[in-house]
Amino acid sequence: MAKIKKAFFCQNCGAESPKWVGKCPSCNQWNTFIEEVIAKESSKDSWQVTTATTPTKSKARKLKDIATEELSRLNSHSIELNRVLGGGLVPGSVILLGGEPGIGKSTLLLQLAMNMRSLDVLYVSGEESEQQVKMRAERLNISSDECYFLSETNIQKIFHQVKEVRPKVLVIDSIQTLHSEHLDSTPGSVSQVRECAGEFQKFAKQTHTSVFLIGHITKDGSLAGPKVLEHMVDTVLHFEGDRNYGYRILRTMKNRFGSTSELGIFEMSGTGLREVSNPSEILLSQREENLSGIAIAASIEGSRPMLIEIQALVSSAVYGTPQRSTTGFDARRLNMLLAVLEKKSGFRLSMKDVFLNIAGGLKVDDPAIDLAVVCAILSSNEDVEIDQKICFAAEVGLSGEIRSVNHIEQRISEAEKLGFKSIVVSKYNSKSLNFNTGIRVVAVSKIEEVFRFVFG
Repeated sequence: MAKIKKAFFCQNCGAESPKWVGKCPSCNQWNTFIEEVIAKESSKDSWQVTTATTPTKSKARKLKDIATEELSRLNSHSIELNRVLGGGLVPGSVILLGGEPGIGKSTLLLQLAMNMRSLDVLYVSGEESEQQVKMRAERLNISSDECYFLSETNIQKIFHQVKEVRPKVLVIDSIQTLHSEHLDSTPGSVSQVRECAGEFQKFAKQTHTSVFLIGHITKDGSLAGPKVLEHMVDTVLHFEGDRNYGYRILRTMKNRFGSTSELGIFEMSGTGLREVSNPSEILLSQREENLSGIAIAASIEGSRPMLIEIQALVSSAVYGTPQRSTTGFDARRLNMLLAVLEKKSGFRLSMKDVFLNIAGGLKVDDPAIDLAVVCAILSSNEDVEIDQKICFAAEVGLSGEIRSVNHIEQRISEAEKLGFKSIVVSKYNSKSLNFNTGIRVVAVSKIEEVFRFVFG
């Protein structure tokens, strides 16, 4: 009989220790070590034991001798997901999808599995029965003859079904519900998550099968389980959104095969998730008349230009300390912009409450929206509306100067396409413009010039 091996694991970061310690030396958290039983029954990997797929033999080769034609990207039949992944699914890649409960992770991957009709897909659910998955598919009004469903939490039994189906894409919902017979610890523990994720990683790399893993998150928004889980996978996606809005954003936190600055936008409805091809139209409110405190910014997320609406409210402080509140914008950057307006431009805002909101529930960190934020604050402070046909694309420096931003041609083209008449940019950007446009480009260098142009 094999000797039972026990170890202590940190439930916060996954660090391992042969004995219990009060403070984790890795993440400095207290009382997070829990004892788990580790009993290896076999030295072979579960997928090699249960599947007849012959793994690729390892052999050192030069880059020029490696053929990539047979490993071309797979089309997921989702424009937004293809953009986020960098052009499609890479065979043999492991993709981890995280998000809050009820945000739509399972719905997103169920629609993906049903829409990939040219490939065999195996959807494994450890949280729902097969009947529940079918009811959800009927509600979404989607069907497919190439998609297989399995309700199972035992990883050895899952690989038995993989042997029968031989899918090109494998979806696991979710990794925290699975367990391996080689370990005696409970499902969702650090050792079980690490063991199951490691099995799927080896299976994906040696059989060139794309694997999706749905992961739970903790109350502070980070992925549950050991941190090594994020290091093991090739791509980490985060599905986020406000429950009060119908829009969902798919962000890339890590991507070995593409950019990490791309995002996909979906709209949640009663029939599932709908892709939003033109986010600018949904992020701009339809107003019949001009209102003060509203400015339009030309932003860039990855390679996608979009126009977003900045809303600001400036009022006299009722209490002793003025309030600074933001939604979707960095509060520290707002304080910096207010200090610039106070020190360099002479606007008295130190004793006034300032509230800032980015419409649509978005969270934007593009510095090019600085000028729109400043103009929205000044518009609310002076109670003078800004023309609806003017947008802004520039960064504001600490000295009050208007700094240039990248991808200015894409921002101008997006503004022109949506019918804007003028766009305010930095004069350093205007020198590099080498194409004719039907929109008026206003080049400025200081906040005072912007104030004179916008407010007269």
